[in-house]
Amino acid sequence: MSVYDRPLVMLDFETTGLSPEMGDRITEVAALRIVGGEVTERYVSLVNCGVRVPSFITQLTGITQQMVDSAPPAHQVVPELLDFIGGDVLSAHNASFDEKFLKAEGARYGRSTAHAGLVCSLKLSRRLFPGLASYKLGLLSSQLGIAFRGTAHRAEADAQVAADVLLHAARHLGRTCGIEQVEPALLVSINKVAAAKIPAFLDKYAATVRERRAAAAAAPVAAAQSA
Repeated sequence: MSVYDRPLVMLDFETTGLSPEMGDRITEVAALRIVGGEVTERYVSLVNCGVRVPSFITQLTGITQQMVDSAPPAHQVVPELLDFIGGDVLSAHNASFDEKFLKAEGARYGRSTAHAGLVCSLKLSRRLFPGLASYKLGLLSSQLGIAFRGTAHRAEADAQVAADVLLHAARHLGRTCGIEQVEPALLVSINKVAAAKIPAFLDKYAATVRERRAAAAAAPVAAAQSA
């Protein structure tokens, strides 16, 4: 079974709205570190940003004003979150949304992000699993045979199923490209390739892997012959 050769962190925020530029803030965070082929560490917390939680957000997520008011303060959670992510590759479903909140929250406390790259599991799924009826996280996971554990629109449950999607992607790439150790950088590259060009891109990548293996296998023989 193919696994990742370097750690990735799957991130999910619940927020008061869609735009940090309009004053929206985070209410809950879950960051799950994937090492090899499993989630090995978690940072999960509700967040008190000192803002009002709109009623429609409570209806969607179940996160109430009381839950947020009694949660750890943002000035504690945000630095801890950034330290947890560190320099690993970051992933999220609809990643541009979560990254913009991460950067905005970090900037409030004088902290910049340090993740090594960004992988959108939504874009990745569209490229690796074309033709599905929906790429919304709950429907996507069902179509891929991944069980959705916990409550949708809560950070840890969403991050867990998105992490399972990434692990599913690793196994798919292992079969497609003939590799056991999948580089997170490959996911970053796939995100940047047009969907129509993905088959050719993966064919070329698989050919490169085969060439590397052939060269590695030939090297000891050449060394022995020259000895």
